[in-house]
Amino acid sequence: MITTPILDFVSRYAESDAARLHMPGHKGAGPLGIEARDITEIDGAGELYAPGGIIAESEQNASALFGSETYYSCEGSSLAIRAMLHLALQGAEKPVVLAGRNAHRAFLSAAALIGFEVEWLHPAPGEAYHSCTVRPEAVEAALTRLGGRCRAVYLTSPDYLGHMADLAAIAPVCQRHGALLLVDNAHGAYLKFLPEGSRHPMDLGADMCCDSAHKTLPALTGAAYLHVNSRLGLEARQVKAALALFGSSSPSWLILQSLDACNPYLQGLPALLEGFLPKIEALKAALVGHGYALVGDEPMKLTLAARAFGYTGDALAEALRKRGVVCEFHDPDYLTLMPTPQNGDDDLRRLEAALLSVEKRDPLSACVPAYRAPRAALSIREAAFAPRETLPVEACAGRVLASPALACPPCVPIAVCGEGIDDGVIERLKYYGIGTLEVVK
Repeated sequence: MITTPILDFVSRYAESDAARLHMPGHKGAGPLGIEARDITEIDGAGELYAPGGIIAESEQNASALFGSETYYSCEGSSLAIRAMLHLALQGAEKPVVLAGRNAHRAFLSAAALIGFEVEWLHPAPGEAYHSCTVRPEAVEAALTRLGGRCRAVYLTSPDYLGHMADLAAIAPVCQRHGALLLVDNAHGAYLKFLPEGSRHPMDLGADMCCDSAHKTLPALTGAAYLHVNSRLGLEARQVKAALALFGSSSPSWLILQSLDACNPYLQGLPALLEGFLPKIEALKAALVGHGYALVGDEPMKLTLAARAFGYTGDALAEALRKRGVVCEFHDPDYLTLMPTPQNGDDDLRRLEAALLSVEKRDPLSACVPAYRAPRAALSIREAAFAPRETLPVEACAGRVLASPALACPPCVPIAVCGEGIDDGVIERLKYYGIGTLEVVK
């Protein structure tokens, strides 16, 4: 039986009659009604970035469930991304990371803070900026070209639209070239627990990866995991030190309880998914039968290529909103929905009815500007710390980007800091609604 040591400790404390002469300042009472469960590092609670105690016990439960050395983050996968890159690159002089271009902005902040060089794996012609199909042969060619300079390969899988890289084929390529495989699996925590067998990065050969528990599991926003392969020989104190380097010294105990409470849920997740995923497959089939085009191969995500149905993704999202359905993401081309087993049958019926009530139109011609690999003028670190000014996009031709140009969601940069801005970049930014940029002075 999976225990919940954090949840149990806080429950006992919340029910006690203790006078709270410690932080937080609400003292266990307030308008939200949850303040009694919001504590700090009092005696018996332990510290997130120190070994031992009830947090370590809970992390050991998560480790047993995931089959890796698993650590908690209360600051999402963003913290885990920075920590695993730091761990992978420690001791390397002028380290190089080979990365898929659809990396989250947290990867760029890590590059700025740690100072590593990035070699990009660029999208194929016609691919969206938030999607980058990375094939084993492309990784092989890039690592061969880099000639041993690459310390790590960093991939996002699944990506925001639901495409999954062939990690099982990419992992041995990385091993042959002596590069660690790091995976942003923020959208795929549940992949470990698929009834037909795990598709989690750690079971496909990754050395480290992050999961955002809050994206696909019933956890509070900010709940995440950092998974470390035991073959790396990293001690818990080393991993905790890396997380502490980039994390707050005041982690949320509400989020910690949420992660702790997820462990019993994970134990029963295969059975839940066995009943839920066929419903998603049936929904996908009904949508295809109505004329929708779906993209991606992630089991639990629905991404519609809206233009093929005669709408922009933005227009389709508005049509759903008027029918009482709120999507995860939309842009001129795509609409993304993220159902989980927490969505009951009524939610799925409402979603299906809403989508099937939209009339199919003649397809819209694709007009996304073609992607061209940009020119790097400065390193990411140099650009991130350079003096800057904000200008309208139209006035930025010939300048160097100082801050990544992105929309949130998906927080994937359309253009990366340190790169030169030409007419093609400007055209793409305007297409995605970016009106101003921060450029190097």
